[in-house]
Amino acid sequence: MNCGCEAPTRTGLLDLFDARTRMIAAAKPIAGVEWLPLDEAGGRVLAEPVRARRDMPGVDNSAMDGYALRLADLAATGGALPVVQRIPAGAGVQCLAEGGCARIFTGAPLPRGADAVVPQEHTRVDAAGRVHFPAEVPAGGNIRRRGEELRAGEALLEAGAVLSPAAVALLAGQGIDTVPVRRRLRVALISTGDELIEPGQAWTPGAVYNSNGAMLRQLLVAQGCECLELGVVVDTPRALAQAFLRAREAADLVLCTGGVSVGEEDHVRPVLETLGGLDFHGVAIKPGKPFALGYLGTCREAGTPLIGLPGNPVASLVGWQLLALPFVHGRQGRTPAPLQHFPVTAGFSRRAPRGRRELLRVVLDWIGGDPVAFLAGGQGSHMLGAARQAHGYLMIDPDTPVEEGHAYAYCPGAQFLD
Repeated sequence: MNCGCEAPTRTGLLDLFDARTRMIAAAKPIAGVEWLPLDEAGGRVLAEPVRARRDMPGVDNSAMDGYALRLADLAATGGALPVVQRIPAGAGVQCLAEGGCARIFTGAPLPRGADAVVPQEHTRVDAAGRVHFPAEVPAGGNIRRRGEELRAGEALLEAGAVLSPAAVALLAGQGIDTVPVRRRLRVALISTGDELIEPGQAWTPGAVYNSNGAMLRQLLVAQGCECLELGVVVDTPRALAQAFLRAREAADLVLCTGGVSVGEEDHVRPVLETLGGLDFHGVAIKPGKPFALGYLGTCREAGTPLIGLPGNPVASLVGWQLLALPFVHGRQGRTPAPLQHFPVTAGFSRRAPRGRRELLRVVLDWIGGDPVAFLAGGQGSHMLGAARQAHGYLMIDPDTPVEEGHAYAYCPGAQFLD
């Protein structure tokens, strides 16, 4: 069956940014909306835009603990006024009596007639209880005006916004107690390899603990996904095909690690092409070259997308952060953020990477007030110690040596935590 969504498969190694663009373009939001109480919606993705129900702030109010006054009264009395009112936060809107000032607190409604608030630390109270003010009091000083942040009917949050603590507070501040969110993205996680054993099992020579599964499980949960663990699959086409078929029916996305290279025991690509199709295979990065995007089913549009990550754990992490993560965000209905990078000076020298962009795991040190990048440790694609310590990546263009004191593109790791 041809649904009309076929596109040519890309062969050869893709540039990192071309691959990222293709990943984002291929990520279609999943269907399904549920309404949740606000206190259960943290971290979820907003399914519909929300507009402000009321002005924010709702009334003119004081930005400081201090005194509200009428400038004309201050001018008429020579700079000192008696306290005639006390206005705490939560009080109703009052009128300011003529000839006096009001003791007022942060967030309290500004009394009608007042045109300035003076912080208490800028005043002096004499023995008679009169408040002495500075010689110059600016009109409108320390007053939060009604609607200066938001007006009723204005956009509050757009669809696709992640409900961070600040976003939840913004909604709560409007009196909103339930919100429409997209259902959680269901991701089937498959680890391939005859050598893999799970943590807690007895180790034997040649066995490798499944660190990728443990790592990706945490990464998926941190992104608000529902992780369907299908465990370790042995290196046979039949076992892999059976796992792919189970995953296709149960999940919105299949995430597979290992078996995605071109060796005799790497079966992901041929099985994927039998059960669906391949969008691209191979990205010109080090580590992370054996990365694949494809689908399970009759066509891309109707099928279940599959991402194949390398088996080496650092390569798997790089593939997740730079390529798989924006795809996950797109499936969740979020707008994937641009990849952040900026120049940082290298504090070391290193030979040029051949033919691929190299992603060096680095830590930053501030020398003379400016950041300088140093290698976080061993750079092998199996060396998780450096990945754990790294602050981010120094991205080195193909065939470009690293020279100490020169600047290169630095990609901060913190961006992959949002």
